[in-house]
Amino acid sequence: MEFFSRKKTPLFFVIMLATLTTLALGQTRVGFYQTSCPRVETIVQSAVAAANRANPGVPPGLVRMFFHDCFVNGCDASVLITGSGSERTAPPNSLLRGFEIIDAAKTQLETACPGVVSCADILAIAARDSVLLAGGIARWQVPLGRRDGLVSRAADTANLPAFNDPVDVQIRKFSDKGLSTQDLVTLSGAHTLGTAACALFSYRLYNFNNTNGPDPSIDTTFLPTLRNLCPNGGDGSTRVALDNGSENRFDTSYFGNLRSGRGVLESDQVLWGNPTTRTFAQRFLGVRGLVGLTFNVEFARSMVRMGNIEVKTGTQGEIRRVCSAFN
Repeated sequence: MEFFSRKKTPLFFVIMLATLTTLALGQTRVGFYQTSCPRVETIVQSAVAAANRANPGVPPGLVRMFFHDCFVNGCDASVLITGSGSERTAPPNSLLRGFEIIDAAKTQLETACPGVVSCADILAIAARDSVLLAGGIARWQVPLGRRDGLVSRAADTANLPAFNDPVDVQIRKFSDKGLSTQDLVTLSGAHTLGTAACALFSYRLYNFNNTNGPDPSIDTTFLPTLRNLCPNGGDGSTRVALDNGSENRFDTSYFGNLRSGRGVLESDQVLWGNPTTRTFAQRFLGVRGLVGLTFNVEFARSMVRMGNIEVKTGTQGEIRRVCSAFN
């Protein structure tokens, strides 16, 4: 379903939606750098675009990186810190990609307006821009004003949503961060972009729940494709598109794949097996008899909400000079 190429929600509506959400949350705000660093978004967008030209598969990883950052001690760029025992070294973050894009943008910003723009805000803008480059929604306004955190511990990643989480666990983890079940389904829709390593789902193909057989929720005509890509005992680092047939396009085909039993990760496919989460997916697909939801509008709304999880503002935290290290 080529939704975004044919039906674009008016830009002013997306902007207004994001702005109203920000006012309600009362934490970050649109236009935060209007005076102190007016070119911030242009500079970040340029860095993301350059990376996309070099490798279109990398920028979508910024959405996942933003998600992993916000769910651990809030959206404070703690996931960017290198060094022994940092969040970045934790198993859930070992396959994150795109750190060099944030570093490139930060280097340029430190020249244009030194000591002004936080790495947390750079990541928030870059995540939005990676969606735009994939043909996604109209340019929603990103509320800014986050400060960078002073703590980054691998142990704190233990409660990140995982690739094999049941629906009830996913709902709880999102609720713990102030996000709704609709936010869960909407943000999972970001898996319309990017890839996953075979190591994260091969168990579904050969020995699901110690049955010596595949996960019965996988479409039987799709199973051979996945097994070809991820042979039993093969290279676990091999990457496979999360949205079969549409890995580089931001659209609603991800939800169509769930309907067809073609979700790659278990945590994705179980969203279709649960009546509550399935209803939201169906509404994005425009299933007759249900009130429709517009994916592009709802994704912008959910990204703004997620981007305000436990943010540090004002005098909290710091503005890092280099995103991979504390000052």
